[in-house]
Amino acid sequence: MNSSKVAGIDVHKQVLMVVVQEVDAEAGPSKRFGTTREELQHLAAWLMAHSVDHVVMESTAQYWKPVWREFEPHFQLHLAQAQSNRAPRGRKHDFGDAQRLARRFLAGELILSYVPEPEQRRWRNVTRTRYQLVRDRVRLHCQMECLLEEAQIKLSSVVADVLGLSGRRILQALSAGETDPVQLAQLGDRRLRCSREELEQALNGRIEAVHQQLLRLYLERLALLDRQIEELEKLAADIMHAHADALARLVQIPGIGLESAHELLAELGPHAAAFASADRMSSWVGVCPGRQQSAEISRSTRSAKGSTHVRRVLVQAAHAAVKTKGSYLQTLFYRLLPKLGFTKAIWAIAHRLCRIIWKILHDGVPFIEFGVLSDPRTRKHLANKHVRALRRLGFHIEINDATV
Repeated sequence: MNSSKVAGIDVHKQVLMVVVQEVDAEAGPSKRFGTTREELQHLAAWLMAHSVDHVVMESTAQYWKPVWREFEPHFQLHLAQAQSNRAPRGRKHDFGDAQRLARRFLAGELILSYVPEPEQRRWRNVTRTRYQLVRDRVRLHCQMECLLEEAQIKLSSVVADVLGLSGRRILQALSAGETDPVQLAQLGDRRLRCSREELEQALNGRIEAVHQQLLRLYLERLALLDRQIEELEKLAADIMHAHADALARLVQIPGIGLESAHELLAELGPHAAAFASADRMSSWVGVCPGRQQSAEISRSTRSAKGSTHVRRVLVQAAHAAVKTKGSYLQTLFYRLLPKLGFTKAIWAIAHRLCRIIWKILHDGVPFIEFGVLSDPRTRKHLANKHVRALRRLGFHIEINDATV
């Protein structure tokens, strides 16, 4: 470390413990500050008065974010993982934690977290909020299913999607007080795979007034969630509009749709510039094999912890990619399946997807499918599907039939 002075900050919700550490010297001045913006401004002035260049902080919650945002224009900031700054049992105190942060940072012993630029952090806020709403929608779906089962309504047994057009019409009628199974069955579409008699039998339940009221509340909340999810999708498209080319390259990968591309762009950046190689990005994400070696014997190859958000997207994309007929990833999956088993084979596909994504973002190259697709019309159908999704969000995308 070339800097002469480093400030270590132990971050809490209401207080900040600050210690200034100089290279090859004992601990410098220390002071306690609050966490309001006025206190943060006083702290910034105090650090400038002590000629501090680097600031390292550690927090296990979200309380480091306002400190980071206030100090970002003035200092070189570093966020340490809490586990790398653990104190011996019985010897932990706040100023000692701050001093140990600065000392271990100077010695290069800390594990530092990746904190992207402000614009990318705003992208993350939007995509992560959308994911939370999607999870709320899934939870609401399960609650509606439990309510229908209690009312002896077996709609999900005969209708593939309870929240589809036919299912919603029937649910709306149930919440409005309609209980006649014949009238309810007439709201189903003719294209349903079940017969009209089977639908009538499934809707012949004993729904009470409290069930109808709860169902009405569930449907109102469902409409609210759908509207908010759609607004966040449009917001994500607007704030990432400048990187439409990167999104268009990502959706060419089997298993990755537009929403997944938005999440990957928000988590990794439009060029994956923070990662010098695909190996480093795979290690940061946590999809590459780990290493637990002692006496030249590998005890475990279990993957280390990484970015939970990217890992989730990659695993979901891997499950979808292995179902893309004729793709290279499907061929690779079935080649690995007998040796590794289903779970490890999916994990290997997620690792391969991570390396492909790094190449596409970092080098700005398009995805090239080396597999033998069973039907050229399938490729054109998928390309048109992604183009329609991009155009619906305001992008202007044109495809060349020769490249499909």
